[in-house]
Amino acid sequence: MLKSLIVGLAGLGLSTLVSAAPLTEGEDYTLAPNAVEFGSQDGKVNVTEIFWYGCPHCYSLEDPLNAWVADLPEDVEFNRMPATLGANWTKHAVAFYAAEQLGILDDVHEDFFDAIHQEGQQLTDPDDIAAFFSDYGVSEDDALKALNGFGVKSQVNRANATMRNLELMGVPALVVDGRYIVSPSTAGSLENMPKIATQLIEQVRQEEAAQE
Repeated sequence: MLKSLIVGLAGLGLSTLVSAAPLTEGEDYTLAPNAVEFGSQDGKVNVTEIFWYGCPHCYSLEDPLNAWVADLPEDVEFNRMPATLGANWTKHAVAFYAAEQLGILDDVHEDFFDAIHQEGQQLTDPDDIAAFFSDYGVSEDDALKALNGFGVKSQVNRANATMRNLELMGVPALVVDGRYIVSPSTAGSLENMPKIATQLIEQVRQEEAAQE
C-alpha cells in the first residue's frame, strides 16, 4: 500500500511538472505583431475570445470555454469580440454588438449559435435578425434601429481595426493581455486552449510583478 502511495504521488508530481512546463512562443502561442488594448480594468489581466457565430470550431469551444470562464479568478477579465473576416462574419458582428446595445446579449449569445448550427438558420439578413431578437423582449423596430445604428457601426469598425493589428486569419482565438494569441493549432486542441491561456495569465502576472 505504501509503495502504491509513493508511486501515485510520483505520478502526480510528474503530471504537475508537465502541466507547469514553460510555454514556447511559436508552438504554444503566437505573439501579436501589434499589441492591442481591449479596455481592461486596472490590475486585471484581459482575455478576449475572438470568434464567428458561423464557425463550427467556435461553437464547439463554447462549453469548455464557458466552464473555464466560470472559474476565473477576480484578477482576470474575460470578454468576446466578433471577427470580421468576411461579409457574413461582419453581419454577425453587427448582430453581436446590436444585441449588446439592446441589453440582450447574455440571453441571445448561446441561442444565436444554436440557431445557426442546430437549426440551419443563416441570420445574416437584418430583418431575420430583428425577428430573432424580438423573442427577447425587444421590438423588431428597435432591433433594426440598433442593427443600422451608428454606435454598432463604430464598434464593428473597431473590431476591424483590432483584427488588422492582430493580423488574425482564423478563429477561434484567445488573446491574453492583448499580446498572446492562442489558437487550436498552437494549443493542440480546442479543449486545451483555456489551459494554455491559464498559463499565459500567470506569465502576465509574473511580468507585471517583475516591473513593480
